Amino acid sequence: MTDCFVKAVGIAAPGLGGWTASLPVLSGAAAYAYQAETPYAPALLPPNERRRATATVRQAFRAAEDALAAAGGEARELASVFASSDADMAVLHRICAALAQLPRVISPTDFHNSVHNAASGYWSIAVQSMAPTTTLSAYDASFTAGLLEAVALARERSGDVLLVAYDSGAPPPLAAKRPLALSAGVALIIGRYAGSAQPLARLTFDLAGDGETPCVHPELERLRVGHPALRALPLLELLAARRAGSVTLRGTGTLSVEIRCEP
Repeated sequence: MTDCFVKAVGIAAPGLGGWTASLPVLSGAAAYAYQAETPYAPALLPPNERRRATATVRQAFRAAEDALAAAGGEARELASVFASSDADMAVLHRICAALAQLPRVISPTDFHNSVHNAASGYWSIAVQSMAPTTTLSAYDASFTAGLLEAVALARERSGDVLLVAYDSGAPPPLAAKRPLALSAGVALIIGRYAGSAQPLARLTFDLAGDGETPCVHPELERLRVGHPALRALPLLELLAARRAGSVTLRGTGTLSVEIRCEP
């Protein structure tokens, strides 16, 4: 069993355009309504990197910058964990298509963006961070795995950690094997200690049996089951409502993680 404090939250998904704007929906005070996201230009990326950044990287930045705006402080001091089930499927598709043709010509920009840790690299460049950063993938349990990694890193460093979970939809034919309905990202800034500012909540973790908590609201439940990063939604519902309670998030293998939330 271990614990952490949530300092800030960011979210980027259709109909959930930022943590502050999404509070009425997540807390149950307003109904969810789908609204397509507009293209996003990350504020922290220098112009050269901004031009090369893919839609998937921009989605990760949209959530991360939302959390950072709420937390304040120095972004360059934050250690980070980036969790993505599939990384950039659009880039993967373009590279595979190029390799299936003659001549086999791969875009240098696509090659540059093809690594799983592309978003983490862009973030380190953007905020000029020398702090540790980790990138991981755990299929539909990627948010849970990323959260546990972030908690461990916060305890090891006794400092705050940025967690960003994100994924974007795949084009055909990859979409037939990995049908993600939308692009979305969730970010948390967590720490071992509460600090001087009032945290959103204290989270306590324990291992649980197989299972997971659904969202309270059916519209959000449809989002949750369709996207790895949005498996975080039951936890975000508690945080938004500033309500004590517990949720179970599916982990890897046959284990899940029980998270108790105390505002």
